[in-house]
Amino acid sequence: MQNHLLQVLTIIAMERPVSLEAEDIRNEKVKVLRAIKPLKLDDTVLGQYTASADKKEPGYLDDPTVPHGSVTPTYAAAVFRVNNARWEGVPFILKCGKALDESKVDIRIQFNNVPGNIYPNTVRNELVIRLQPKEAVYMKFENKEPGLSTETHTTELDLSYEKRYQNAKIPDAYESLILACLKGDKSNFVRDDELEAAWKIFTPLLHKIEGEKIQPDLYQYGSRGPARASEFVKNLGFVRDDGYKWAPHNTPKM
Repeated sequence: MQNHLLQVLTIIAMERPVSLEAEDIRNEKVKVLRAIKPLKLDDTVLGQYTASADKKEPGYLDDPTVPHGSVTPTYAAAVFRVNNARWEGVPFILKCGKALDESKVDIRIQFNNVPGNIYPNTVRNELVIRLQPKEAVYMKFENKEPGLSTETHTTELDLSYEKRYQNAKIPDAYESLILACLKGDKSNFVRDDELEAAWKIFTPLLHKIEGEKIQPDLYQYGSRGPARASEFVKNLGFVRDDGYKWAPHNTPKM
């Protein structure tokens, strides 16, 4: 979380740089990090996976290489608050974990309901950027069903890269970084002051977890994570829609 996910947060939250030069981009990312207060234990949910319901998949502590009674988390959810004029009052929720029900990476921007909403039972609109797998950008929203009905249902405007750019080669994650390294492009690399600002956010919490041996919440292998994590994000204002699941469009075979 401290490395990859925090980088994603800074890219989403940063102001537009004055140019595309590496230093201008990294300057804006550092400003975001310096506007985030250090995490507290109340800002997080920690978890550790146990064996699956059918016992076919072992739990973390069942691994013979793991010390007996280890309280090392295998899941974390945390809320970050960027204290500047643009993002005041907007929670940034980061979640990551092992042995979950899905293996995916996405950015989910959920929009608040409008004041005086005349469709109070509809789900919230969301802009989703899917990073892995099946790269895509889609807008999830409520749409009135065709015909005389006034009922609405959830649908999306979908840009699936695999479908739209069938002849393009999308590089793997580290291919782009290796090429940038060879070219001397530092845009996507962490600067020393950026790294220092990131560690200031996490270090007090990490010391507390280590020093007090904080017990993580348990969750089953193949689940969504600790039950308390769902309540955690709900209390932050996030509304989960269990009735909708995005399905990437299949690319027609030639």
